[in-house]
Amino acid sequence: MKTRKLSDIAKTIRSKNAGTDKITFDIIFRERAEYELVKQSGAITRETMAKLYRIPEERISDFVEYDPAYAIKFTIYRERPSGSPGDADIFGAQQYAPLLDIEIPCID
Repeated sequence: MKTRKLSDIAKTIRSKNAGTDKITFDIIFRERAEYELVKQSGAITRETMAKLYRIPEERISDFVEYDPAYAIKFTIYRERPSGSPGDADIFGAQQYAPLLDIEIPCID
């Protein structure tokens, strides 16, 4: 089966702080067809994100497929508050990288 990387399909893939104790991730698409392809593939779910980030599902506070914006958003609890000793990413802006290489099955 042919696949495409998520980074080749999505318009925006980013992460950022969502308060001092959470990081939120946004995956946004230009077209409904691209969004539906990824959504229906099952490659991005609460369960697959927990596995990808090697965290228990309980650390994912929110997981939303937002149809009007062609976006998938999820939020995780941080291991420690932003800016506290041992925090390697104060702004949470470097946490999206594992999402880039997710393989999405395509119908081509």
